[in-house]
Amino acid sequence: MSTKKSPSLFRQGIASEVKLFFLALLCIVLIIVDANWSFLEPVRRVTSTLMYPFQRVALWPKDVVNSIYDWSKFVTQTEEQIRHTESARIENARLNMRAMQMETENVQLRRLLGVKATVDVPSVAVEVLYTPAHPSKESIILNKGSADGIEPGMPVIAEGGIVGQIRRVAPNTAEAALVTDDKTSVPALLKRNGIRVLVFGSGQPGQIEVRYLSLDVDIKVGDELVSSGIGGYYPAGLMIGEITSIETNSAQGFVRAIAEPSAHPDRHRHFLVLLHTPPKENDETAFLEE
Repeated sequence: MSTKKSPSLFRQGIASEVKLFFLALLCIVLIIVDANWSFLEPVRRVTSTLMYPFQRVALWPKDVVNSIYDWSKFVTQTEEQIRHTESARIENARLNMRAMQMETENVQLRRLLGVKATVDVPSVAVEVLYTPAHPSKESIILNKGSADGIEPGMPVIAEGGIVGQIRRVAPNTAEAALVTDDKTSVPALLKRNGIRVLVFGSGQPGQIEVRYLSLDVDIKVGDELVSSGIGGYYPAGLMIGEITSIETNSAQGFVRAIAEPSAHPDRHRHFLVLLHTPPKENDETAFLEE
């Protein structure tokens, strides 16, 4: 006689609440046993060893993300440090350049003070504002004008000698024509033998000329030119330049000497304007106005 079994759908088993109770009770018992006895330690070690690969696999995405974040942070910090180092290097270079420039200017100003002490004429220290962009003029614009007592015709000097002559003035600025300007001329002497000559601007930077010399004139390369004081525009004894070459034109019967100015306005920013009152009447050897 066969026994009929009940369908699985209607089987009665242990209630879930009972299972939960026994599992909780088992956990409590295991906790108490683990806290008081150590015989479960080998089981824990084996379980930990078996679970470790699965833990690493589970943590692998997190480790990848952390590695990428750390690398990105390192690259960002490195780039920031490079930018900071480059900025510091540029700033240090700028400060060093500025310090060297200030040291050079201080040396020049001290030399100008020495020049001022040797010239028995009141003077005003000036600074170059800018150089006009004019193809046919050799001139500079200074930062002081008539408000400081500067007048047209007054000489401008540097530690090397004559730089030029005031051409125009405004209340706070002045334009000075350089000795190289082709509209200027300076009565001069050859320092070696006292021969009187006229020095003209050539219209080219770094070059002046001594014109209309006789063929038998006693002039040599290396002779120094100083102002003669004739005409009243320049005090006597100021350095003008040095003869660098001599050109003889026997067909026309004269000698021309090329000289290099002793003052170099393109290398300095500070000069002295001698408050030397120009003569009231024009002289043929004086400054030529445009």
